[in-house]
Amino acid sequence: MVELNISGVHFELDEGIKAYVEKKIGVMDKYVPRHERGASRGEVVLSEEEGRSKNRYTCDVTLYMPHETITAQESTVSIYAAVDIVEEKVKTQLLKHKDKQQNDRQRRRSIRMLKQFRGRR
Repeated sequence: MVELNISGVHFELDEGIKAYVEKKIGVMDKYVPRHERGASRGEVVLSEEEGRSKNRYTCDVTLYMPHETITAQESTVSIYAAVDIVEEKVKTQLLKHKDKQQNDRQRRRSIRMLKQFRGRR
């Protein structure tokens, strides 16, 4: 599980919200490449804005990995909806990062095999 730091700005965090965030964002490690899991950590900042704005609640997520930093932010009328939307944004970015790394590894492997094949002639 990714080490997660959850904080609130102008917002009182209760155990229900913390548990919800940990359930949604804390399990993102399955999308993090294996060799980066131990060194990855995340920060979640939940905030409530004063005023009559419709989108009062904001969720900011930042995941720090050795070669990449992933950020996502969303403001909605409900803190739970903001967490859900940010979860999807982070998941999409993590899948792109993981796919890019796997493609690089496959390309290096195919080049290495091509060099071996050419050397056998």
